[in-house]
Amino acid sequence: MTRASTDETDAAPDAPDVRRRRTLALVVIATSLLMVILDGSIVTVAMPAIQGELGFSPAGLSWVVNAYLIAFGGLLLLAGRLGDLIGRKRMFMAGIAVFTAASVLAGVANGPVTLIVARFLQGAGSAMSAAVGLGILVTLYPRPAERARAIAVFSFTGAAGASIGQVLGGVLTDALSWHWIFIINLPIGLAVLALAVPVLPTDRGLGLAAGADVLGALLVTAGLMLGIYTVVQVERYGWTGAPTLGLGALALALLAGFVVRQARAETPLMPLRIFRSRAVTGANLVQVLMVAALFSFQILVALYLQKVLGYGALETGLAMLPAAVVIGAVSLGVSARLNARFGERRVLLTGLLLLIVLLLLLTRVPVHARYVTDVLPLMLLAAGFGLALPALTTLGMSGADERDAGLASGLFNTTQQIGMALGVAVLSTLAASRTESRLAAGATAPEALTSGYHVAFGVGAGLLTAAFGVAYGVLRSPKTPPERSESSGPAGRHVTDTAL
Repeated sequence: MTRASTDETDAAPDAPDVRRRRTLALVVIATSLLMVILDGSIVTVAMPAIQGELGFSPAGLSWVVNAYLIAFGGLLLLAGRLGDLIGRKRMFMAGIAVFTAASVLAGVANGPVTLIVARFLQGAGSAMSAAVGLGILVTLYPRPAERARAIAVFSFTGAAGASIGQVLGGVLTDALSWHWIFIINLPIGLAVLALAVPVLPTDRGLGLAAGADVLGALLVTAGLMLGIYTVVQVERYGWTGAPTLGLGALALALLAGFVVRQARAETPLMPLRIFRSRAVTGANLVQVLMVAALFSFQILVALYLQKVLGYGALETGLAMLPAAVVIGAVSLGVSARLNARFGERRVLLTGLLLLIVLLLLLTRVPVHARYVTDVLPLMLLAAGFGLALPALTTLGMSGADERDAGLASGLFNTTQQIGMALGVAVLSTLAASRTESRLAAGATAPEALTSGYHVAFGVGAGLLTAAFGVAYGVLRSPKTPPERSESSGPAGRHVTDTAL
């Protein structure tokens, strides 16, 4: 990076200082994402302890997860657009503050209602920070090569966070208590806020007049929340149950009303022009399919280790740790170079192929498995995560201009949550149905559970195959402009002024 203009000289006296600030900003964004991802997975291994102490019913216990998921997925799109309007830094810091305060409330909860409310607030805070984080990142790194490396760090944090959360959750729950899986967010959240003030770029936003569509906001938030609620309740009511059909139809009607509203509103909350980009539309569709499929790896493999092989919470987290290590090595070590050399589309397709093979092999894991020979080798194929996620993220953000960066970031995170909710509903329901039928046929519990997981893994492989087809047919690697200094014209100065 070169020293360019008088304005840049005043803001950043030397290039090392510019790089240092950007690196610290990346640390802030990645740490906030890690908190969000950890909070989604760290609680899973602590569920039995939470149920035992607070007296949750089996049905009520699921709301420790569902309350977070509904708020997070339902508010992402709104938070992303509001970030564009009022300033992404303001939205990011407000989200971290809400998340941190809600974490303390969850940590001191002494009853089911308090914990569920706290989890909903945690989801809201997570949506506010996560929705704009990616938009801030792409503004900070205008050069393609630097942006690719930054997105690799961002993607690694998201991909490996679930595995790290399972390890950390097991350690904290076993060594201290489940309360600490939430309280630990307090010092981290305060540190993120303190560091974010000086290092994140300050942006004024477009102003509420550029997109203050209150009716649209109500329609999309209500539609997404109701839709995710409907999906996570499928296991209870079934796909053809009256509550599922009725609530699902209402959610679709609300979302359809939102689309109509955006087409007619003078200042839409989500300008439909964003979907004219093949990259944005195709990448978000691929993400829904991919994330839905990979629920079977991130969650069902952990359940297989616990319920079939008899692992404890900490043992399960450690058993999944090699996957996180492999993902990190690929994401941080080689993905940016591979994207630059071969293009994001080819790297994405390669990663999807590895993940398809992974899930197909998981359909053959035995009841009496040995970790070293039957499970550990499969963890190496998790390298597909490290290839696919950075490439997909780059493709998904490449079709949005700077004014819509927050919206594109919120949309990308929203489809991720939709995919997760669908994966939970579809794959867990299919696995449970197969398990019940095998139990009725006289199979032992481990045999029935393993058979159910096999079905889920097979369907997951099918979803990944569909994602491969969409990526092959729709996505194209973005054309990379020649690297240039930020002094080469008004565009360069604009990016520099905004980012620094």
